[in-house]
Amino acid sequence: MKKTRRDFIKISAVGSGGLALGLSTIKIANASDGENGLFKSSHARPVLQNRYPTYCEVCFWKCAAWTYTDDNGEIVKIIGNDEDPHCEGRLCPRGTGGVGMYHDEDRLKKPLIRVEKDGKQEFREASWEEALDLVAGKLNKLKEEHGAESLALFSHGSGGKMMSHLVKAFGTTSIAAPSFAQCRGPREVGFAATFGETVLSPERTDIRDTRCLVLIGSHIGENMHNGQVQEMSDAIDKGATIITVDPRFSTAASKSQYWLPIKPATDMALLLAWIHVIIYEGLYDKDYIEKYAYGLDQLKQHVKNMTPEWAYGITTIEPDVIRKTAHEMAAASPAVIIHPGRHVTWYGDDTQRSRAIAILNALLGSWGRRGGFYNPEKVNLPDYPSPGYPKPKRTWKDAFPGQYKLVDEVLSTGICYSSIPNPDMEFNIKAWMVYGTNLLASLPEQEKTIEAIQNLDFLVVIDTMPMEITGYADVILPECTYLERYDILRASPHREPYLALRMPAVKPKYDSKPNWWIAKELGSRLGLEDYFKWENIEEYLDWQLKKVGSSLEEMKKIGIKKFPREYEDLYALNGEDFEFNTNTGKIELYSTELASEGFDPLPKYTHHREPDPGYYRLNYGRAPMHTFSRTANNPNLTDLMDENNVWVNPKVASIWGLKNDQYVYLKNQDGVVTSFPVKIRITERIRWDSVYMVHGFGHADKKLTRAYGKGASDSEMITNVKIDPVMGGTGMRENFVTFITELEKKEDRS
Repeated sequence: MKKTRRDFIKISAVGSGGLALGLSTIKIANASDGENGLFKSSHARPVLQNRYPTYCEVCFWKCAAWTYTDDNGEIVKIIGNDEDPHCEGRLCPRGTGGVGMYHDEDRLKKPLIRVEKDGKQEFREASWEEALDLVAGKLNKLKEEHGAESLALFSHGSGGKMMSHLVKAFGTTSIAAPSFAQCRGPREVGFAATFGETVLSPERTDIRDTRCLVLIGSHIGENMHNGQVQEMSDAIDKGATIITVDPRFSTAASKSQYWLPIKPATDMALLLAWIHVIIYEGLYDKDYIEKYAYGLDQLKQHVKNMTPEWAYGITTIEPDVIRKTAHEMAAASPAVIIHPGRHVTWYGDDTQRSRAIAILNALLGSWGRRGGFYNPEKVNLPDYPSPGYPKPKRTWKDAFPGQYKLVDEVLSTGICYSSIPNPDMEFNIKAWMVYGTNLLASLPEQEKTIEAIQNLDFLVVIDTMPMEITGYADVILPECTYLERYDILRASPHREPYLALRMPAVKPKYDSKPNWWIAKELGSRLGLEDYFKWENIEEYLDWQLKKVGSSLEEMKKIGIKKFPREYEDLYALNGEDFEFNTNTGKIELYSTELASEGFDPLPKYTHHREPDPGYYRLNYGRAPMHTFSRTANNPNLTDLMDENNVWVNPKVASIWGLKNDQYVYLKNQDGVVTSFPVKIRITERIRWDSVYMVHGFGHADKKLTRAYGKGASDSEMITNVKIDPVMGGTGMRENFVTFITELEKKEDRS
């Protein structure tokens, strides 16, 4: 095997004083073990003594909650905060199961440093002082030799704000979250090109008052975006029409009046046919469009021949169904939502597909209207006083001159690609700081990610768990879980402004530390003390809270504080004068901004690659109890689902002779085979030309004792990526798989 500069190291290789604990050492939270267990008697029940405000870190929805401890000071449960608009007092399985992160014995416990011993690379334990001194020394050397701009930060989660503050003070703005280029980026750029505003997170969808909700590849109920799930349930109770477009009969489809099992990669044709019907049958909101929109005539001419009959030949959705569903939307207007989705990086023309969704919403008058899209507001929290950030001489965009002018956020794949030496690039990234995101699972094209890592001068990873990315680190810094730390205040945009506090319910386990402490200590070693003038996070938070009329003492008691809206403009487009942040000051059905940058001003249908014989399009998604790969080892959640399976249509199963629960390997169009086998699930709920699997399984690090080897990794199969030319998003749904039986796989390897 070819030796690389940075070998992947399984963290279980740490010596006897370190982390090598087997599954037999795991203690399930709240389990009794006689006199030595969590409770003294097998019949004893915990006496709840205290509760502490928190907000969840298991997914981006960040529901506010209360963490309860018992009379032994142990965490025993988490329940929702009744005042929180994100959850209304109810948590999903992941939220209640978050306590499993705290109890997980596989957690990172001490700082680790890569060393070479007897020609072999391994990790050794280190003190925080040694590890932080090493990181600071490497970063200062990097700054001297290549400039501060050659450092990039990947982050996901609340703690990323402190790390962002640190690296901005250091002198770089190359700060990326995979949630943009690999998830929501196309919809933000597409909606901004239409309305001059983005969809935001959480999405500004007024589902609770909608009369018609259209889900096009959006799996509400499985991705468990808590507030939306509850509002959708309320809307159904009120008689709202649900239309689900999906090649799979999802949970949402089971609650729908219409399920449109569309041929994958043809969504644009359906959207354009709906637009045709809405315009040519006069179903659009004429007063709204006349007052607020620009480009109706160009749009009308553009879709003239895009009839339901035209779309039928592409999508396999019958023309009368296309017309009926268009009429359902129009009948509910303006209380209608064609949902913009969340993970929308599919085929490489995703900004334009999101544009079509935005245009359809505009025609129906839903933007800025009750039951459509509301105008959110958030608390304007002041930043703690510190010097201004130095202005970088270069940014990540210098690696891509002339591209992605419409993008305001940093592309994670842009950082990755610019870390691979290339004489055509004017700028290269030399070091990464990775906070709370497993890049081997969240970025497509794993080989490119590994190639980029091998070319780095330095890689430091901050995480709670030994995910695959930690195996490539030079230094690993163990963070404590969200239940053991303070974090920044949650101030997400919503119908009314509010703040949520996260505070520790217990002291950090092992030798783990909170992100704010890590950032402050590194800042001190990097000569950036002026950016961290606060003594501790309590002082930082209390200063912010007092500036908006609250205090840390008050927030510890209530957890959530709501504030009145500054303006009564929750629904701002009911005939009032309004200027949009676009070139024309109107909703742009015809995008002048896209036209000025050389892109199509109106969305067009593009035919996408189809699977070769014997191959099936790989679709992937979520399960209610898991988020990405971060929950795959959680002892509370693996009890609910410990491995994924691959959904296969009965006709396909018959052709291949497959049986339910049979293990197979998957091989993609480029010959890549999954590292582990996956169970077959035969079901009519998936089209014959596709398969489906839940994302986040198939972990290859044995230190994840519950997740190792369980199920297959969809990320391994995503080797063909279509880059969105408008915003650089990574279209990942043009990958196809076939089946290899376990016996055949063994024969291939012999």
